[in-house]
Amino acid sequence: MSLTVFNSYSGVREVFLPNDPKRVTVYACGPTVYNNAHIGNARPAVVFDVLVRLLRHLYGSKHVIYARNITDVDDKINAAAQKEGVPISIITERYTKIYHRDVEALGVLPPDLEPRATDHIEEMKVMIERLIAKGHAYARDGHVLFDVPSYSEYGALSKCNQDEIVAGARVEVAPYKKNPSDFVLWKPSVDGQAGWDSIWGFGRPGWHLECSAMIESHLGETIDIHAGGRDLLFPHHENEIAQSVCAHDGKTFARYWMHNGFVNIDHEKMSKSSGNVTLVSDLLDEAPGEAIRYALLSAHYRQPLGWSSASLVLARRNLNRIYEALRLLKDVRLETPPMPAPSVIAALEDDLNTPKAMVEMAALVRLANTAQDENARRDAKSNLIGSGALLGILEQEPVKWFAQGLEVDSNEIDELIEARNAARKAKDYEKADQIRDDLNARGVVIEDNNRGTSWRLAKK
Repeated sequence: MSLTVFNSYSGVREVFLPNDPKRVTVYACGPTVYNNAHIGNARPAVVFDVLVRLLRHLYGSKHVIYARNITDVDDKINAAAQKEGVPISIITERYTKIYHRDVEALGVLPPDLEPRATDHIEEMKVMIERLIAKGHAYARDGHVLFDVPSYSEYGALSKCNQDEIVAGARVEVAPYKKNPSDFVLWKPSVDGQAGWDSIWGFGRPGWHLECSAMIESHLGETIDIHAGGRDLLFPHHENEIAQSVCAHDGKTFARYWMHNGFVNIDHEKMSKSSGNVTLVSDLLDEAPGEAIRYALLSAHYRQPLGWSSASLVLARRNLNRIYEALRLLKDVRLETPPMPAPSVIAALEDDLNTPKAMVEMAALVRLANTAQDENARRDAKSNLIGSGALLGILEQEPVKWFAQGLEVDSNEIDELIEARNAARKAKDYEKADQIRDDLNARGVVIEDNNRGTSWRLAKK
């Protein structure tokens, strides 16, 4: 089976064929670092981390280049800095560190490249000058704007024609605009706002321009996959396409576009106005990052994700089952690197169908639990660990997973189990039962089988 993805630009599923299999390029829009990361920020980070893991498996790690930017100049950042009376760098460094900490806790691997907007101001100026020279942009009153009617394909991503966009879009109507739909490439900075000198005056770039310049600088004029949240489809990604295509004489900007759906909290769209924003840091106080990651992958990435208090409970329960299967295989030694199961690969190749992949993981658990001969048990362990690596789970020892949140550490549990086994061997059943009951009281269930004694976390 070949990897197929739903291309937001064409509106259909397509077989993924990179322009160069030895240089597969992926760009995902990263955070605007002015506040704590919320679960809506976490979803694309986790989803496209799985995409990149899959691509590295299919094409080889050294042949995949993944860039995820940091937006560190923006009106919201300016507002936060002015409120605290500090330079924007204080705000952006603080929240970049928090973002990195949070997504790392969710098992998100660092991107190969993490460009920052403020490091690419000169590249942005060059792109603006190029657009002006080609007749696609104009300068007025300290602003530089993209001339939307100059690009006939504008609206191809969002599936709206220009008249519909003008009528329905939230666009700023200003006297310096030729057309209501024209968007800002450069704007003046005043009253202490962050800015840079330019031939158009002291100012700062428009948000849309930032990604186009960073992509051109690090990945080239045409990339394979551009990814991001559905909320970025219009106007951000639409505007990226317009300015990049026009700056590069009609060359395709991104060959495939992938967008993840919204996160709904208790059946309502998460938004600051609704007061239902759920921070990643708060969730990490409730559950392991791996459980949060599992819950984020429980719905297909293109569909809305319903988040509730039950999401983490179910995720932990499912992870307990998988880790329990791995623990029963602790005596199995792998002589070769773990390999993902073909069924899990096929699920992920089916437009990154993580819910289907999880169903296949459950099937692997059943096989692992019933495997008898050593070859079957070895294959089961290899497939579980290898498949987990594609999903970004099962990256710790079962004993550590089950020890999370317990009143005793894993070493103490093992010592108590040894003491219990010694007591049973000496026929001191009263002592053995007492150790078992003490562990039960602390949430540890002891299980005896033909391979010895194991333990697990009691179901809550």
